[in-house]
Amino acid sequence: MFNSSVGVLRFSGILEGISYLVLLLIAMPLKYFFDFPIAVTIVGGLHGFLFVAFVILVAFVKFQKRWSILWGIWAVFLSFIPFGTFYLDKQLRTKS
Repeated sequence: MFNSSVGVLRFSGILEGISYLVLLLIAMPLKYFFDFPIAVTIVGGLHGFLFVAFVILVAFVKFQKRWSILWGIWAVFLSFIPFGTFYLDKQLRTKS
């Protein structure tokens, strides 16, 4: 998976997607239902870092592979949707 920049992007997308799901499905319920806001602080910070790294990698791969700007927009858009980066991973597996 780490053989190419696309492989690193795929791995980054998987990590970002997992952190997003943990934030939505575990940390936020802990904050709002069990009055445990530190979970969102910790997971949210980690997710923010992974999201920024993912967007930087999308831009890097987009320019390196000379893929269209619409592909880059699509990749970032999918990161806002739960399970979206897993769908992007499936697309990248066939594209790389």
